[in-house]
Amino acid sequence: MEPHRDEPRDALNTVLLDIDGTLLDSNEAHAQAWVEVLQRHGRPTPYERIRPLIGMGGDKVLAELFGIVPDDPLAQRIGTDRRRLFLDHALPALHPTRGARALLERLKAEGLARVVATSSSGEELGALLRQADVDDLVERSATASDAEHTKPDPDIVQAALAKARVAPAAAIMIGDTPYDIEAAAAAGVATIALRCGGFWDDAALRGAAAIYDDPQALLDDWDRSPLGRRSAPATTRG
Repeated sequence: MEPHRDEPRDALNTVLLDIDGTLLDSNEAHAQAWVEVLQRHGRPTPYERIRPLIGMGGDKVLAELFGIVPDDPLAQRIGTDRRRLFLDHALPALHPTRGARALLERLKAEGLARVVATSSSGEELGALLRQADVDDLVERSATASDAEHTKPDPDIVQAALAKARVAPAAAIMIGDTPYDIEAAAAAGVATIALRCGGFWDDAALRGAAAIYDDPQALLDDWDRSPLGRRSAPATTRG
């Protein structure tokens, strides 16, 4: 298929990377962890209500569901319990998304900086990257611990840009939810969206410069993708 070219932009030299649903097949596990923890805390919430919120920061999830603000002690207890449940019980069984490591190896070979921009906490970061088998391929990271507000606010993306010391026009985000796209756009960064996070259809991801099934599909279409055509990103449906 022929890509539709956008207006030329500065050459890309940095790729911002979400983890959950993008490099690690973990979104369903996060949703189930929320269901179980909220049940424990006397706030039973159906999976169907929680699943569309995965990709937001945990503070945003609790605010959306119950209006609980981040500094509320209850929010902190729920957040701590959810992290422990996910890290101790769910994470060890999870697998990288198809082509995750191969994509980061290609980014490295192409001389593109690799910077994580995730709504996960700093406590979770190392474990997530190890489970995705990419911990040795990431150069810098920005997490919820580096930002006042989590996705879909732009703070984490802006923190990642600051850590990489690059302007928005020199970076592109790879993510799997509308929250990644919204956060990146608010920071002036284009996004490549991946369907492997599940739940979201192409209509929900329409703000992305390109949409692919997973990291391997992006890698397979490298030459036509915004990464391969770095001086002029394209809108592609692959």
